[in-house]
Amino acid sequence: MKFATPAQIEQAAAALQRGELVALPTETVYGLGADASNEAAIAKIFAAKGRPSDHPLIVHLASGVSLEAWADEVSAAAHKLAAQFWPGPLTLILKKSARVSSAVTGGQETVGLRCPAHPIAQALLAAFAKLGSGAVAAPSANRFGHVSPTTAQHVRDEFGAAVGRSIMLLEGGACGVGIESTILDLSRSHLGYPPVLLRPGAISREQIRDVLGEMPLTREDDEIRRAMQHSAPALGLTKAAPRVSGSLAAHYAPSTPLRLVAAPQLLAEVDQLLDQGKRVAVLAFSAKPKVAPSPVGVGVRNARPLLWIAAEPDAVGYAQGLYANLRTLDAAATAVILVETPPSAAPWDAVNDRLGRAAVGAGKQKHRASLPLSD
Repeated sequence: MKFATPAQIEQAAAALQRGELVALPTETVYGLGADASNEAAIAKIFAAKGRPSDHPLIVHLASGVSLEAWADEVSAAAHKLAAQFWPGPLTLILKKSARVSSAVTGGQETVGLRCPAHPIAQALLAAFAKLGSGAVAAPSANRFGHVSPTTAQHVRDEFGAAVGRSIMLLEGGACGVGIESTILDLSRSHLGYPPVLLRPGAISREQIRDVLGEMPLTREDDEIRRAMQHSAPALGLTKAAPRVSGSLAAHYAPSTPLRLVAAPQLLAEVDQLLDQGKRVAVLAFSAKPKVAPSPVGVGVRNARPLLWIAAEPDAVGYAQGLYANLRTLDAAATAVILVETPPSAAPWDAVNDRLGRAAVGAGKQKHRASLPLSD
């Protein structure tokens, strides 16, 4: 397994200082980074991804950087969470400071800040701090709406010849978390407003509660609360939650149509599709069925294409492999991807969030690759 060398990290820091793009590993997914203080460089991110300009970016900071360097009115809650979870997969939404460009925030008055845990990301940020702003704005290193990349090869698959030409890629192995960071809105906490979870991730609501002493609201809870707060507009409680990365209904989506199927119906759906002569790809906790002869005139079931990936039984392992598994299933170019519905318990919130968005957006873009099916 290759990893970026110190010399390559220094070269990447210099590329950022020149306003170029760098794809970097983090513990969550690979990011497509640019100097957070350079609007021309930030524009290159949106162009490379095909990302709408009103979608905000997350600013990545080196360990030890003061929140006040990039945010105003930073609450005690923000400092507590940063002390507990940074470096790590938690993004804090705060009121932006004057130095933060509206190009980063999508025109909003809030900014998402994160301190990544991956050692190569930290080394890059430290090297860049010696040359420039030291802050890297970086969404996931994939085309807008596609499945996020968790290996360097995934980045190459997304951007092709641009890698090595207009995008410098730092190798960092497979991402340890595998899904994007938890996003927590603290932009109104200085007014006494509770934290709001805008995107679930590896840092859970319960972990945040244990640090702050209160359970964050869900986005749905926040919408209800704001609807009931019309009598207190002066506190800003009726203001809509900030737009954040990965909050669209359709996101993280493969090219192949994807359906979530409950365990009791899964085998019947697979059998029906195979009987129709369709290629099928499956991600499931259930064991792959032992094939039996098909109805007369149809052929033998095990001669028909069926790609079956066994899902990890725990939420952490499932999340770590989720995007790599979706990319493998998508590359098989089957008629449909069937995913056995994960448990609804709290540890699975982030996984279920990503799968729900993938199902909504799946099948709306062309296949990027095609791999043979095998057992």
